[in-house]
Amino acid sequence: MSDRVVLIGAGDVGVAYAYALVNQGLVHELSVIDINEQKVRGEVMDLNHGVVWAPSPTRVKAGTYADCADADVVVITAGAAQRPGETRLDLVGRNVQIFRGIVGSVMEAGFSGILLVATNPVDVMAYAAWRFSGLPAERVIGSGTALDSARLRFMLGQLYGVAPGSVHAAIIGEHGDTEVPALSSANIAGAPLSRDLDAVPGRREEIERIFDETRTAAYQIIDAKGSTSYGIGMALARITRALLRDEDAALPVSTLLSGQYGIDDLYIGVPAVLGRSGVKSVVELSLSADESEALKHSAEVLSGIVEDAGLRR
Repeated sequence: MSDRVVLIGAGDVGVAYAYALVNQGLVHELSVIDINEQKVRGEVMDLNHGVVWAPSPTRVKAGTYADCADADVVVITAGAAQRPGETRLDLVGRNVQIFRGIVGSVMEAGFSGILLVATNPVDVMAYAAWRFSGLPAERVIGSGTALDSARLRFMLGQLYGVAPGSVHAAIIGEHGDTEVPALSSANIAGAPLSRDLDAVPGRREEIERIFDETRTAAYQIIDAKGSTSYGIGMALARITRALLRDEDAALPVSTLLSGQYGIDDLYIGVPAVLGRSGVKSVVELSLSADESEALKHSAEVLSGIVEDAGLRR
């Protein structure tokens, strides 16, 4: 079976994702679409020149929406860029209109695979993609809090002196300012993080500082280099691998909740089991009362934005 991915958006995030796909040998064919066709040609040439060093060959080409007809996954990174000082939620109005056209073109091509959305604000845009596409909710996924969780795991790993892969901790809620660290269910190499919060002097303050840095990391990166790209590109590649290889891997993505965590009719970041059919199930973490309240607040903020954008029927 040939794994085919169509990438819509050849900006910094899209190119970082494409590079991760090729470098990891995750797909057989990658088609890249962008309104800047000259840039696409250059990126495709550059990527193809690296295929010889990849673990397996990937056919990279400049694509059209017709390529969506037989694509397994369509990944959307296109949209208005987040400006310095601008929150992800400020992007809603501009990107909803952009998405109406993009998703319409994808579906007109006869697409029936999985839509993976990274455009910000990703929870709202995933909801928009679901509404505009008419696809089942399990086949429309946002990158959600995968990047936020990776940032948290990396910094906790530095604090404890262990590899990030041995840190099990998730950020849930909005991919943005109201996100919530699910610390009560976190562990470091199997040892509960909660055990240290009050037992180790100053540890709670250290963890709070790490979460604050996690929450504001994007703003720091945007101020320094104009955009975030590598972290989210690799997060998208990890999600893609879980989908195409039917891994049943639990990853923190934005998916439609239908009563889980007491939230309904809303895309929001939570751990979900991913496989070839998309989201197979939602993992409900055991949350503290404070975490539950914070998640409820995050959901209320997102729900208000969805309503204001006119996305609910």
